[in-house]
Amino acid sequence: MTTVLVLSNCPPKLRGDMTKWFIEVNCGVYVGSINKRVREALWRRVCDNLKGGQATMVFHADNEQQLDFYVHNTTWEPIDFDGIKLMRRPSPERLASRSESILKPGFSNAARCKYQRRSAVTKCETYVVIDLETTGLNTQSDLIIEYAAIKVDKGQIIEEFSVLVKRDLTLPNEIVELTGITSELMSNEGLDPADALCKFLEFIGRLRIVGHNLDFDMPFIISECKRYSISPPCGKCEDTLRLAHRKISGTDNYKLLTLAKHFMIPTGGAHRALSDCKILHEVYLKLKQL
Repeated sequence: MTTVLVLSNCPPKLRGDMTKWFIEVNCGVYVGSINKRVREALWRRVCDNLKGGQATMVFHADNEQQLDFYVHNTTWEPIDFDGIKLMRRPSPERLASRSESILKPGFSNAARCKYQRRSAVTKCETYVVIDLETTGLNTQSDLIIEYAAIKVDKGQIIEEFSVLVKRDLTLPNEIVELTGITSELMSNEGLDPADALCKFLEFIGRLRIVGHNLDFDMPFIISECKRYSISPPCGKCEDTLRLAHRKISGTDNYKLLTLAKHFMIPTGGAHRALSDCKILHEVYLKLKQL
């Protein structure tokens, strides 16, 4: 499918990479027919190397609009409006408030680092928080029975995703009691494993991934991707378990619900993947403020 990329202040090295895959039809305007894997890799290249310029990429997608787009270093903001992706042009007042949020000259480097840590969640790019429910702990013999994720922008949840996986098996009693997921529920509401995986991967895209104990989740996801010959997620990962170990001491353990209790975060609906994502998001915000 055709992809259009528009760059400003493009460094020569990046321009050389773009001309390997695109035709430059005007100054800074590149057009080409590339697959998803190449497109995502080129966009990462753009974001990593375009420091002083702006970038916009528009491409075909299987949604109501039949298109999607990425932006980098722009003042206009992508927003989700009832499933339709739009761009919001900030008002002068909103742009002014952004400028005011930047520390003025005179602050020490330590103060700047502390400010950047505390404001990182609201200023950074959109990211996803993920969680899985599985039949057990072994990636070789156990299976994923539920995927969930939430998309977060500037500290606010903007989109949610949850899907059960249809499995021809009887769940262990402890899993049923812990999650409330039954074999009947999977059979009636679940998607085929490959379809569920594809929808999950489509939702998270190449966004940064936040999870709790990703050393557990990611091997399950990668194993499932290998089973269906699908490329695994390529976004950077941030593990709240490791973050909590660095920033908190004196807790009984570092389980998600223990951390939620530490921060006095409500835990209703825990042990279903989507509810755990929302709890995890609140824990993540608290940890980033420390």
